[in-house]
Amino acid sequence: MESTAHLRYIRIAPRKMRLVANLIRGKKLARARMILKFTPNKSTESLLKLIESAVASAQHNFGVEETQLYISKIIVNEGPKLKRIRPRARGKAFPIQKKTSHISVVLAEITLPSGADKEQRKKTEEASTIANAGAEGQESTAKKVKKIRGSGAKNVMNHGYREQAEKSKQVAKKIFRRKTG
Repeated sequence: MESTAHLRYIRIAPRKMRLVANLIRGKKLARARMILKFTPNKSTESLLKLIESAVASAQHNFGVEETQLYISKIIVNEGPKLKRIRPRARGKAFPIQKKTSHISVVLAEITLPSGADKEQRKKTEEASTIANAGAEGQESTAKKVKKIRGSGAKNVMNHGYREQAEKSKQVAKKIFRRKTG
């Protein structure tokens, strides 16, 4: 199921419109609305109205809930240019092109393949077991670090860093040997 909406001859340059359109391509509707709401561009108002129109047509024609829709395609094409002239010095005239845009939005329904619920459950279970194992591993490494620190290895570690710092200073002295006078 796909629902489309078109907005034509809008007086915003397609290059500027594409900047905002790229932000919401592939996003769910709620996320796209939030992005458009907080993006400070002139083109966000027209894109928001266009998305609302596409949602309304999807609900009317297919009876789909808003939460099940995402923006599958958003295409911004160049419309005709309004040609104007700006007067310049010595009777010359410079052309001005006021660009227009054509926008098409395609909303699609989010569908999970059959058996996806089982796969998602397995993935979440695996992730939780990995997280638990990782937490246990962190505790054991923390204990090891405490043991090492208690044994006086701290001085050895700092000494290694000091050696590296001294080497880098020596390299810098070799490179910047400037003799003045």
